[in-house]
Amino acid sequence: MPPGNTSPMVQVSIDDLAHDVLAYLQRVEAGETLVIVKAGQPVAEIKPIAARTPLRRPFGLCSGAFTVPEDFDAPLPEAIVQAFEGQ
Repeated sequence: MPPGNTSPMVQVSIDDLAHDVLAYLQRVEAGETLVIVKAGQPVAEIKPIAARTPLRRPFGLCSGAFTVPEDFDAPLPEAIVQAFEGQ
């Protein structure tokens, strides 16, 4: 078993896999890794996909890095409004 891989590996012939794909898929879903062999030689590996959980940004990550000015919601100067409006 490769370092870091804790799932058991099972060798399965192509014929056995073709005969009962669903049963082998259930084994993979249960955490097993299948090594598919043809004439006794490994040709492929089927293993479970590691669950990907999105990393959540911690609340308050940039706390104190920016202070909202008191007048942040005040009307913009007329020159800036006209520039946005293409005048």
